[in-house]
Amino acid sequence: MKTTLPSLFALTVGLAAAPALAVEAGAPAPDFTLKDTEGKAVHLADLKGKYVVLEWFNPECPFVKASHTKGSLVSFPMKEEKKGVVWLAVNSSAAGKQGHGAEKTSAAKKAYGMDYAVLLDENGKVGHAYGATNTPHMFVIGKDGKVLYAGAIDNSPDGEGKSPQTGKLVNYVEQALTENMTGHTISVSQTKAYGCGVKY
Repeated sequence: MKTTLPSLFALTVGLAAAPALAVEAGAPAPDFTLKDTEGKAVHLADLKGKYVVLEWFNPECPFVKASHTKGSLVSFPMKEEKKGVVWLAVNSSAAGKQGHGAEKTSAAKKAYGMDYAVLLDENGKVGHAYGATNTPHMFVIGKDGKVLYAGAIDNSPDGEGKSPQTGKLVNYVEQALTENMTGHTISVSQTKAYGCGVKY
């Protein structure tokens, strides 16, 4: 079969959009126990049987700020929590790096109206286990403990939802959750995350 240049280009773009991750869709989500900004320990294994969303977070990253004040993370997590989804943010910034520490994280959590826990991964072990590269970098975990989706929150790399790459804003996390909850095959299970690099 002859491959046209446009179709070859589309195939190349599609392949380039799938990053090499330490954990990919279909793989078991690495277990962990981390403490949140209030000192409460959260053990992922305790949440099996529920949908879990992990959001890599840096309180000083401009993409995180844009996503939480203008983009797809403004009220979306709370909407999913009402459906029984457990939403957790993870801050893997190391000591001395941008966004490190419970104080900065707590202040941003309050400023952005986040009603869910932000877990502190100061040694970066959990971030590396998941292959988190950016903030925000999203992972959707199914009820069986396997990763359903890994990548960007949406297809608008400005973080504001104003420049979707296909002309229409697609919230990949919402799409994956909705499709799985309704018994459909997830149409996009992996994308390239955008934003600030995780400050390991």
